[in-house]
Amino acid sequence: MTVGGGPVVHGYPHLETVRAAITALYKRLSYDTVHSFETSVAPADVAFGDQDDLHLGAQRVAREMVRHLHLPDARMIVGFREMQHAASVELAAGPEYFIELNDRFRTHRRDIGAALAHEVMHVYLHRLDLSFPGTRDNEILTDTATTYLGAGWLLLDAYREDGASSQKFGYLTPEEFGYVLAKRALAFGESPETWFTSAQAYTAYTKGLAQARRDEQQPPLTAAGWAGRRRYAKDRRYAREHGAVARGGTAGAGGANGTGGVNGAAGAYSFSGDGLGALRVTFPCPTCHQRIRVPSRGRIRVRCTLCRTVLECDA
Repeated sequence: MTVGGGPVVHGYPHLETVRAAITALYKRLSYDTVHSFETSVAPADVAFGDQDDLHLGAQRVAREMVRHLHLPDARMIVGFREMQHAASVELAAGPEYFIELNDRFRTHRRDIGAALAHEVMHVYLHRLDLSFPGTRDNEILTDTATTYLGAGWLLLDAYREDGASSQKFGYLTPEEFGYVLAKRALAFGESPETWFTSAQAYTAYTKGLAQARRDEQQPPLTAAGWAGRRRYAKDRRYAREHGAVARGGTAGAGGANGTGGVNGAAGAYSFSGDGLGALRVTFPCPTCHQRIRVPSRGRIRVRCTLCRTVLECDA
């Protein structure tokens, strides 16, 4: 796990990988298992005051992360040393796992929960045998999983930035952490706004929430705005008149590559035919981002088979 000391990157440069990570969680864990994490880690359970014993406190918070992630047979042994990164974990066979935290946490105890949440998630994903290729994408998967499964609000709350210094944990930008946290809040009915102690974290969450809501407002969903619906109708008409593009391509006039939608993968839809003249539209589920394929025949209610979200569409 890394902690940034230089300028903090903002925006959504990793959004495609974040969405792929959410899909991977639902596919690997199943809907029921994902929803067994419906309650996030409570602030009181990871509170760490300056008066607390350093090592006993760190072990207490590590046990809370183990409990939250349903790892009863895993034991975390936490130590401190000088190191470049914020924290690291030795992914052995278990049941004991050695986590090392940067010496800076000796005097920045409020952020120990954030560091341990990320490292214990590494253990959880290791046991699931769930990973992405490459260090960057695998760390994005870990950040996303930590946040979506209820412990990553701590990582966002550790983000602080002013004119003289900055601090941010993980590979996701603050807005991307806010986006994943918002996706969780929308799926689980949570309101994490009151948990933040960092004003910058709250701002990043509100921006991420706006981006997450845009996922729910893309055609062919009926919640799409007028401009999106008008563009979708134009693309659909083009597909019907010219024939759907074969080999998994797209048909339409929505962009340079013929793909409709906006905001990257979250809004991308495409049309295809079945060889008998019937048109179908493929689009991503706004909750889990699995791609859904339905007949393009007007109003229809669709249930995502992966996350069970019921979607109102005008296909």
